[in-house]
Amino acid sequence: MSAKKKDHFSSAMKRTSEWISSQEVSSDVTVHVGEASFSLHKFPLLSKCGFIKKLVSESKSDSDATVIKLPDIPGGSEAFELTAKFCYGINFDMSTENIAMLRCAAEYLEMTEEHSVENLVVRAEAYLNEVALKSLSSSITVLHKSEELLPVAERVKLVSRCIDAIAYMTCQESLFCSPSSSSNNSNNEVVVQQQSKQPVVDWWAEDLTVLRIDLFQRVLIAMMARGFKQYGLGPVLMLYAQKSLRGLEIFGKGMKKIEPKQEHEKRVILETIVSLLPREKNPMSVSFLSMLLRAAIYLETTVACRLDLEKRMGLQLAQAVLDDLLIPSYSFTGEHSLFDTDTVQRILMNYLEFEVEGVRLSNNGVDLAGDMERVGKLMENYLAEIASDRNVSLQKFIGLAELIPEQSRVTEDGMYRAVDIYLKAHPNMSDVERKKVCSLMDCQKLSREACAHAAQNDRLPVQTIVQVLYYEQQRLRGEVTNDSDSPPPPPPPATVLPPKLSSYNDELSKLKRENQDLKLELLKMKMKLKEFEKESEKKSSTTMSSNPSSPISTASMDKPPLPRKTFINSVSRKLGKLNPFNITPYNARGRTKPPKDRRHSIS
Repeated sequence: MSAKKKDHFSSAMKRTSEWISSQEVSSDVTVHVGEASFSLHKFPLLSKCGFIKKLVSESKSDSDATVIKLPDIPGGSEAFELTAKFCYGINFDMSTENIAMLRCAAEYLEMTEEHSVENLVVRAEAYLNEVALKSLSSSITVLHKSEELLPVAERVKLVSRCIDAIAYMTCQESLFCSPSSSSNNSNNEVVVQQQSKQPVVDWWAEDLTVLRIDLFQRVLIAMMARGFKQYGLGPVLMLYAQKSLRGLEIFGKGMKKIEPKQEHEKRVILETIVSLLPREKNPMSVSFLSMLLRAAIYLETTVACRLDLEKRMGLQLAQAVLDDLLIPSYSFTGEHSLFDTDTVQRILMNYLEFEVEGVRLSNNGVDLAGDMERVGKLMENYLAEIASDRNVSLQKFIGLAELIPEQSRVTEDGMYRAVDIYLKAHPNMSDVERKKVCSLMDCQKLSREACAHAAQNDRLPVQTIVQVLYYEQQRLRGEVTNDSDSPPPPPPPATVLPPKLSSYNDELSKLKRENQDLKLELLKMKMKLKEFEKESEKKSSTTMSSNPSSPISTASMDKPPLPRKTFINSVSRKLGKLNPFNITPYNARGRTKPPKDRRHSIS
């Protein structure tokens, strides 16, 4: 034996029997544990280890009884060395670092009360119950050490007891757990406040990241079973994902630089994390979801995993920034585009689907029109970013651009910028293709700066340039009309740009009210017109009755009356200027003035 072990023997002489502590007794058994060998004595081992006693009794020869092999002992040579010290009565410290392997090794060697009083199994259980499982950090440490001791750790219920202890203590420590009694109303208010804000990372979240993914999952499930709020798991999952998925080149392109075994492990981790993501309102940031989606595409996870992440990003698309959507195409060869446009297209479709159905993760005081406008600007910037890639096909570009709702685009400057970049990066496009691309933007909604640029842009088709100039001329003509002395007529409802409303229902109701007001005004004008016609008929009949022989009166019955400057004509002219419903003016219904030489003729 080594000098260090002899020192241990000399310090333990007072607590061991005389023959064990004597250095003159030679060893009579050799124990092989892996690559390590231990020269020991049979008596102390057989007196406490039922498994070794059974092996010696079942040996067929004396040579077999002197050599014992323990290849499967939990904890290996380190664990057996501690159990041998226990058999010899040598002092050593039990700690949270070694208690798991001591308990499992004692179970493997059958060091129970049947063979010795206060054997190692009883001593280890006492330490677990009184020390190790009384604090959260030590329970996590014991569980982490148990990962390499399976399945013995499961058989002695060491894993399940650690998980229960961790779940209980995390719920006691955290504000994200449901209050156990009515006296915790103050804690409940804090939880409600935390739900409306970004969840706070508890101090124990970093400790849980050392666990293996399967045990980590079991801990979180046990926590939720004890009342832990699911939205509170967001920071824990974020920390675990950032640590376990570190090293993936999810922002690059080209061939993978990861071994198959490591790729499989990280794929399992990612799929498990996605399955544990909370379903509450806005639990995770869009940037974190984008990172998970990039990793899912890179690791080629299941389709369900990727679709789940795409739907989550679609729900929170209004909170995203451009970098969140710039997902690289990992199948990049030179013929494919640099960015994964198909994934972004599905994300946008998910957003539009949820908008139509009214399913929003955060609808308390949120301006849905503002959200739509932000998404429109975001997608226009995304189009401008991918437009410079020559491998983006015309169908991909048009298909993605057509999904952007028109009501989300206050101006067409962003779309014009994307179209111009695409035309510049694809100079060999035909005239028909260029017309298709330019049809994506509404030239009426271009700003003055954009119109000035488009009018001199030789990349645009001639028809588009003419259209831009026409609408700009109409705009200038309208401004000149508005600046004249006479008050301008009210514009038709189709050209009235409504102010920024809180919702589309308010906008629709306002347009309906304006339409009803115009109809009411038109009805009033018609009623006045009929009243004046009745008065004019009465006057004409009175004139005829007073002078029936007058030739002028007779002629007036045969011929229509000459146009006169009456109030009726002025009302008709004003209606013609308003013309909100394309009503033909009074003077344009085919009636023409008689020739000058026959203007006062009777026959």
